[in-house]
Amino acid sequence: MKKNLLPGKVNLAAPGIVLCLILVAGGALALYYFKGRSITVQDISASSKISGLNFTHREKSMMLEDLRANLKNFQEMREIRLENSVAPSLIFNPLPAGFDFSRVREDSGFFPEEPAEVRLPDNLEDLAFYPVTDLAWLIKHRRIGSEFLTRLYLERLKKYGPGLRCLVTLTEDLALEQAARADRELAAGIHRGPLHGIPYGLKDLFAVRGYPTTWGSPIYRNQQLDFNSTVYEKLTEAGAVLVAKLSLGELAWGDVWFGGQTRNPWDPTQGSSGSSAGSASATAAGLVAFAIGTETWGSIVSPSTRCGTSGLRPTFGRVSRYGAMALSWSMDKIGPIARSVDDLALVFKHLVGPDGKDRTVYDLPFSYNSRQDLGKIKIGYLKEAFDRTRKNKDKYLAVLDVLKSLGLDPVEIKLPTIDPNIVSFILNAEAAAAFDELTRNNLDELMVRQGRNAWPNVFRQARFIPAVEYIQANRIRTLLIEDMASILKDIDVYVTPSAGANLLLTNLTGHPAVVVPCGFDDSGHPLSISFIGNLFEEGRALRLARAYQEATGWHLKHPDLSRLDELEASSGAKK
Repeated sequence: MKKNLLPGKVNLAAPGIVLCLILVAGGALALYYFKGRSITVQDISASSKISGLNFTHREKSMMLEDLRANLKNFQEMREIRLENSVAPSLIFNPLPAGFDFSRVREDSGFFPEEPAEVRLPDNLEDLAFYPVTDLAWLIKHRRIGSEFLTRLYLERLKKYGPGLRCLVTLTEDLALEQAARADRELAAGIHRGPLHGIPYGLKDLFAVRGYPTTWGSPIYRNQQLDFNSTVYEKLTEAGAVLVAKLSLGELAWGDVWFGGQTRNPWDPTQGSSGSSAGSASATAAGLVAFAIGTETWGSIVSPSTRCGTSGLRPTFGRVSRYGAMALSWSMDKIGPIARSVDDLALVFKHLVGPDGKDRTVYDLPFSYNSRQDLGKIKIGYLKEAFDRTRKNKDKYLAVLDVLKSLGLDPVEIKLPTIDPNIVSFILNAEAAAAFDELTRNNLDELMVRQGRNAWPNVFRQARFIPAVEYIQANRIRTLLIEDMASILKDIDVYVTPSAGANLLLTNLTGHPAVVVPCGFDDSGHPLSISFIGNLFEEGRALRLARAYQEATGWHLKHPDLSRLDELEASSGAKK
């Protein structure tokens, strides 16, 4: 799935925007630069075809002087270095007209499920697959130490990380230091909360001082940013222990990076999907207790589906993106990938809220009650999405049967009539702006993936998106936001297969999604279902997803990594 990006001293995460890229989307003609000669009427004629416009000879002649002036301005603009961390001044607003904040503020409270007691397994290696909720109990009650658990995960990362190609940088020294501090604090009676001493991994587009932040690209392989991302700072404050920086598809597209293709632990011959490829792969394989991913267009949902993990893509404007590579300022979101819905809630609780650096973040509470009365949640389902599913249809329909067995009565809803794909180029335009220098300086030729369906080509063709059309697309996006508000006015959460038009739509409108496993196909590959919530109401979607997990137990399954050992042995023998 898609994307994120750029070089230099990045503070990334750049706050969100919407109408940003007049620079990138300056229009076919505007960026059509001929060295050595001036723009002519013939150039306008050729360029107009790209925009589907038709002008008379007189109209073209009148444009010439202004177009030449525009080009001169563009050239002067390019003399100003724009780091990836510099966000456009125009900020995307996902709120429909008349949005009622009181409902979000009044529905306050955080009530996760806490286990009464957790037993240690006979084989302590099995701790690697325990959910955060159980590990937190064991650490809090000093049945295990953070340093012991951290060393367990570090050893598993060393053993399986290279084979899965999910590990970019092992942060061993930092992890052991943080784990030792967590144990000392606990011995002194200081407990920071459920993440105290819990080892985790970060998608390698988050800045951590002292370690590379590669964005998955050979261009940035040695990039070190001299500051910390807000997400890392917040998790450190919560007592979590960073054990690794995990792979992402190069510049946040797909699962291919400079280290190869990240593998799916359930089937190592298959990629883990992307772009939070390493975050999902490492979590599923028991190499970390949880991980942090990002999503622009499916980058949490897709790898969670492929790897059988639980994932939360929050509402746009929930989590600060400061210190995270920017791909699309109006679409990038940050969320956790874990083994259970309760784990997602525990981690997300520590991520939300403004930091004074990302101007898109709202100061609104995150509410979650693991035992909320399901009868108070109004549920819908996308019948059309279920009907269109061809493969494994029975597995998806079984989800509705489970919900009905819980006493729920999902009602049919329909998506807006406007096809979101017609405005999907918003992402391309913003991404091309974020990595403008790669295109202009021909650095895109150094990227791992080339060809039509890869970033270099997307960056280039995006230069021919007219600024007017980019803005028009965002006006259509406003219509989608209003349509969704109307459709969901009487619905709290709706259920849908994870792929399809809904995935792009809800990323454009900023709605939250909880994705959880819902079984396996005939080849043993995980399948998933998504629970979509209203803006800033992740808690209700999490509650419904938790009820489904409790009723099915699919999230308790984990892959047999002996298949990875066999694959590695086979490839070694061939060499």
